[in-house]
Amino acid sequence: MYDPTVARLTYRALLGRRRAAILFLLPGLLLIIAAAVRVLNGADDQVAADLLGGFALATMVPLIGVIAGTGAIGPEIDDGSIVYLLSKPVKRSTIITTKLIVAIAVTMVFSAVPTLIAGFILNGNGQQVAVAYTVAALVASIAYSALFLLLGTVSRHAVVIGLVYALVWEALFGSLIAGARTLSVQQWALSLAEKVTGEGLISSDVALPTATVLLVAVTLGATWFAGHKLRTLTLAGEE
Repeated sequence: MYDPTVARLTYRALLGRRRAAILFLLPGLLLIIAAAVRVLNGADDQVAADLLGGFALATMVPLIGVIAGTGAIGPEIDDGSIVYLLSKPVKRSTIITTKLIVAIAVTMVFSAVPTLIAGFILNGNGQQVAVAYTVAALVASIAYSALFLLLGTVSRHAVVIGLVYALVWEALFGSLIAGARTLSVQQWALSLAEKVTGEGLISSDVALPTATVLLVAVTLGATWFAGHKLRTLTLAGEE
């Protein structure tokens, strides 16, 4: 289910000069803000939780997920170069799972690692805040990568749709409409973080069992459908 050649090509596409600059921008900004807050405010568990939740998990992780998930396959479909990959003796499911693994790895490195570092800068991991949000970032990276990889497979406007989901649905509607939070990857990830940290610092509107089921279902469902779409694309090209 993993092809090294496909992985190498995907890494090269994701870590090209333009995307790499964007991928480094948000983590760098998080670390700068964390350092400034620590200098100006000192170590404060609640401030650390608010910053990591409001910026790292709510903004940085989904945006990096959009870049990595859609960039893993979308550009190849848009410019037609996917045809050359599909002509190789590689299973379509292997192509999708390989690209998903690469997207997850890139999203985790550029989101979870800076989140952990920022957490230690902010309060030295007091009440396990840094670890809690790192766990949330790791889990969210998997679901976001699968969702946005699917978007990159089914739509030429995957980046726009992904940004609308991340910035409008989760950030805006999720803060205003209680029901929308149930369908939020951010809330699912927060339910795990809530179990790790001190009581009252982190809260989620979704119970942990429900969040776990939804995370697994969305990840597997999006991966399967992306593979199905790729098989359909192959058949269309052959016809």
